[in-house]
Amino acid sequence: MTSTRLVVVLAALSAFIAVVLGAFAAHALKEKLSPDLFNAWEVGVRYHMYHALGLFAVAWAIAQFPNSPVSVAGWLFIVGTILFSGSLYALSLSGIRWLGAITPVGGVCFLAGWLWLAWSVWRSP
Repeated sequence: MTSTRLVVVLAALSAFIAVVLGAFAAHALKEKLSPDLFNAWEVGVRYHMYHALGLFAVAWAIAQFPNSPVSVAGWLFIVGTILFSGSLYALSLSGIRWLGAITPVGGVCFLAGWLWLAWSVWRSP
C-alpha cells in the first residue's frame, strides 16, 4: 500500500522537475533546437505537468479510499512520465528519432492510470 505522503512528495517533485525543464527549454534550448524538436520538448513538459497534477488526485483518492488499489494509478503515471516525457526529452536533445517509438508506451501508461484511478474509486466501498 502506497502512502498518501509518498504520493504527495512524488507529485510535488515531479511538478518541480516539469517546471525546471520547461524553464530550461525556454531559456537554454529555444535557440538551439529546431522548431519540431522544441515542440516535442514542450509536449513532454506539458504531459509531465498534467501527470504530476494527476498524482495529487491519486494522493487524494488514497486518503479517501484507503482500502482501494488506487495507488496503482500513481505508479502508472510515474512510469508514463518516464517513458512518455522522458523519451521526448531524450529525442529533443539527441535528435535520435527512434526514441519516439517509446513515447506511445508511456501514453498507454497514462491512459491506463486514468482508467485505473476511475475504476478503483468507483469500486471502493
